[in-house]
Amino acid sequence: MPLALRGRSMRIEKFWWPILLSFCFSTPSWGQFKSAQPEGPKLGQSQTTLWRVGMIIKASAGACRGLSGYVPIPTDWPEQEVRIMNEEKTSDVNISYETVDGGVRLMNVRISRLAAGEEAKAVLTVEVRRRILLPPEDTSQFVLPDAKKLPADMRRYLQPSPKIESRDPKIRELAKEIGADETSAWRKVEAIYDWVREKVKYQNGPLKGALAALKDGTGDCEELTSLFIAICRAADIPARTVWVPGHCYPEFYLCDKEGRGYWFPCQAAGTREFGGISELRPVLQKGDSFRPPKNGKERQRYMAEFLTGTPLPGGGKPQVTFIRETVAK
Repeated sequence: MPLALRGRSMRIEKFWWPILLSFCFSTPSWGQFKSAQPEGPKLGQSQTTLWRVGMIIKASAGACRGLSGYVPIPTDWPEQEVRIMNEEKTSDVNISYETVDGGVRLMNVRISRLAAGEEAKAVLTVEVRRRILLPPEDTSQFVLPDAKKLPADMRRYLQPSPKIESRDPKIRELAKEIGADETSAWRKVEAIYDWVREKVKYQNGPLKGALAALKDGTGDCEELTSLFIAICRAADIPARTVWVPGHCYPEFYLCDKEGRGYWFPCQAAGTREFGGISELRPVLQKGDSFRPPKNGKERQRYMAEFLTGTPLPGGGKPQVTFIRETVAK
């Protein structure tokens, strides 16, 4: 009988790395980031961290075969550069990499057979250099994108996602009302941002999504982020979730008058930051409707770790440990 082991809950307080900035290291500028777009957010102060990411599998209950799984790993973004410093793997492990839905990088792991008592390892040490993003000086140049002219890979950020009910009638009505008198695209998005922060009181709790937060008037960073994104999408403004250790925040997308598009971050919960963000934790993923390779019909807000395989006669489910830890320099 096939077995399947999934990673931890997608609720962000259970995400990857429980130890956050205490293991970060500020260093002089180095390396080549993807160039910041000239009219978009500007790159500011940087911070570098080291992480070990991967999985260790042990056939503690007996032999098994056909093991395959994946682990999300940090990847490059305009504000982030990632370098693989070391790849620890046993000889029976095959590793490959892929990007899923434009927002998450996966390390795929495959093992044809694992004998009883044997252990397989696939662990990366990565160096992540993250910069804060500063808002643009001139916001008057930005316009709302033409939804009909957006490329296919951008249109996903106008669609509903798990817990982001952007097509709900209440959400669509709000999208028509909030910022309706604003002539500036920037000010319209900012009006949505301020409205969400005013109407939804921060309160930590279980995941309930945008619509429930609107009804209850409470929610944590996921709810505030989801409601902001839902209203933006209902207003034909692309928006998406950015996931960092223990937290998330939204990005929205505007164009300049020549039609070039730019992503801008904002802090939905906590300190007011709009168009830029003083965040130095590593970007883990960007997006909120991922199709996991194991099941393309499923949608995940955050791509979780996964392992599957088949026990051999007399065997059983292997023991898997997903590695997510900082490395002191």
